[in-house]
Amino acid sequence: MAATKSISLQDLYRDWLIYGACVILGGELDLLCTTFPADMPSWMPWEFSWPVYLGTVLALAWYLRGLKRLAPQDRPASWRIAAFLIGLIGNYLVLQTHFDYLAQHMFFMHRWAHFWLHHTGGFLIAIGLPGAALRAGMPVFLTPLLDTSPVRRTLNILQHKLVAPFLFVGLLYFWLLPGLHTRVMLDRSLYDLMNLTMTLNGFMFWSLIVDPRPHPPARLSVLWRALAIVIIELPQMVLGAILSLSTTDFYPVYAICGRVFDMNPISDQHYGGLIIWLPGTLMSFLAMIVVLVNLRRNEEAQESRT
Repeated sequence: MAATKSISLQDLYRDWLIYGACVILGGELDLLCTTFPADMPSWMPWEFSWPVYLGTVLALAWYLRGLKRLAPQDRPASWRIAAFLIGLIGNYLVLQTHFDYLAQHMFFMHRWAHFWLHHTGGFLIAIGLPGAALRAGMPVFLTPLLDTSPVRRTLNILQHKLVAPFLFVGLLYFWLLPGLHTRVMLDRSLYDLMNLTMTLNGFMFWSLIVDPRPHPPARLSVLWRALAIVIIELPQMVLGAILSLSTTDFYPVYAICGRVFDMNPISDQHYGGLIIWLPGTLMSFLAMIVVLVNLRRNEEAQESRT
């Protein structure tokens, strides 16, 4: 019993040392980026964000610690671990390197950034099935919060079979409303809020679609997953076609901020529309394949049991 307490105290001290080191490192990055923004290499933050930094570092630390705590049979497969790590690190690189500077000064780079956050990064994190490892690695006092009624009710609403696909597409349209987009790109707080909502919504939506479990316990049946993919695909194609074929510059804010590359506004907008149109369509096809593969595997598992 005494040995168990000693180990627990050692673990507690080590955890707080790790948290303290993360805060100190974040403070140094913040100071450097604030004091010498133009002298930082391209892999350093253009504008340091504490929420992005802490969210990434803590998620990574909890995930790796959770993997060690889980029984071998409960750990996700190696390819799922790799998918989660690529998705998480990719989100950080998009938001906390000089790629973010490009996204603030070129519309098509902004669309690449959101395609990663809303589609690719969210898809990879979701397909990595990180929930069990993150929960196992979190501090003990935080895990009960995940089971509280407000959190459960909020997730039930946001991941409802009718709400989730419309919210996925609605956020895409909402943040690209020309008047609102101009204000967002000139207001750092709104810009950060936009990136946060796109990142979280992408993960929540794709976690519904790529859930390998049958329904129930999965929230959506195979039919609803396929229908959700169709619902999000058609509006994306329409929006992409409008932006890639229009001769009107809907986003003059990039001329105000100053474009990094020598490109006329219409071409910049056309490339951005094509990114919404074509890669978004391919991602929907990939998601549909994952749904069908999971359906086949669940049917085979059911047959083997019967």
